[in-house]
Amino acid sequence: MKISTKGRYGLRALVDLAANAQDSPLALAEIAGRQKISLNYLEQVFGTLRKAGIVRSVKGPSGGYMLGRDAAQITVEEVLRALEGEFSIAPQEPGQEPDLVQRAIQRLVWDRIDEKVNEILTSKSLAALVTEYQGLKQASDNMYYL
Repeated sequence: MKISTKGRYGLRALVDLAANAQDSPLALAEIAGRQKISLNYLEQVFGTLRKAGIVRSVKGPSGGYMLGRDAAQITVEEVLRALEGEFSIAPQEPGQEPDLVQRAIQRLVWDRIDEKVNEILTSKSLAALVTEYQGLKQASDNMYYL
């Protein structure tokens, strides 16, 4: 399983939004600038996230985007599923009935890997990512260079 640019950039932008929006909408241009992501690309990504209910848009001169719910209620799995669709390390090929060897491998290897990946993705919230980011940022800000 490989996470596409859409998934990686979308998650980065959401962490930025959650970390920097203080109960008011945040313009995508601000996020795009901080994260060095194309504004046009982010608009497409956030359109998908809006349809999934992960973010909501606010119109007007001081408009922008806000999280659709509290960051602690939004999981990494939910974000990636919205942006990437269903994912599996080795999905069964459509229209092909697997033989017994394929079924054994699927059950004991691929399905187990999928379970562990999903376990991690569902256990990590956007709030946890923001906390980790802020800790790294603070440590970086406290670094002294000679």
